[in-house]
Amino acid sequence: MSSQSERGRKASEQNPTGRDQAELESGRRPKLLDRVRIEIRVRHYSRRTEEAYSHWIKRFIRFHKLRHPAEMGAPEINQFLSHLAVENRVSASTQNQAFSALLFLYRHVLALDIGFIEGVVRASRPKRLPVVLTREEVRAVLTQLTGVPGIVCRLLYGSGLRLLECLQLCIKDLDFNRGEILVRHGKGGKDRITKLADTVQEPLRRHLEWVRHVHEQDLAKGLGRAPLPDAIQRKYPNADRSWAWQYVFPASGHYVDRITGVKHRHHIHESVIQRAMKEAVQRSGVTKPASCHHLRHYSQRTCWKTITIYARSRNC
Repeated sequence: MSSQSERGRKASEQNPTGRDQAELESGRRPKLLDRVRIEIRVRHYSRRTEEAYSHWIKRFIRFHKLRHPAEMGAPEINQFLSHLAVENRVSASTQNQAFSALLFLYRHVLALDIGFIEGVVRASRPKRLPVVLTREEVRAVLTQLTGVPGIVCRLLYGSGLRLLECLQLCIKDLDFNRGEILVRHGKGGKDRITKLADTVQEPLRRHLEWVRHVHEQDLAKGLGRAPLPDAIQRKYPNADRSWAWQYVFPASGHYVDRITGVKHRHHIHESVIQRAMKEAVQRSGVTKPASCHHLRHYSQRTCWKTITIYARSRNC
């Protein structure tokens, strides 16, 4: 067994799913998709990457009439990727994601060298100009937002955060004294520090008072546990109940972790903010196809990059 497979087996034994546990107890080798999940978790890929890769691998197998991937190679991958571009007319990014999932399957799970794949019909990637809102348009949209969506969108605009970066903030990541936000595990898995916008500090303080009240109610009911990254839960068993690890924007309900079985309160779902932003744009009368990410385009920390791209595309 390879060192990668050995590490994957140990990771599965330490943190197995219900299906993995049954396989381990029976002494059988895990099934293909379970091996994919093990290799992904060994590398600390995100849960969404795990879901996306599993989805594309299943589609690849079904496309070839349930043949095992070990029996196939570059010609079958070529056929599948070309089918996505020609028949399904997927975008270039979608086709690249499917390609990455299959490369991961053959390189890290099956340990097979598929060689160079030739003749793949690639989906075209057209050049798009970024949507840039004016100050007046941003002001008109933000005026229509209140409550939690209003605070989130003002953080996106004033601090240059991505939507999920904002929603995944914990209490410990905010520093009001220094006016800073520590973004953990941002794009590319990197941490960074950004400005905590002055205009949002007071509304955010009032919001955190309400969040603390909800947390104290949860603790009284035997709940109040936040999901923790990596092995922190094992090292510090009570950390998930502490105020510092609670989400700044908690969800209205709880969910049961499918691996540990613990009842957590996760952060609010991004679709809640996206829907509120869409309705605010419609009410404001702004005709541009603006989304939450476009607030970041005009933030004081990132707008110069967008404006430079826009100017170059116009030959300014």
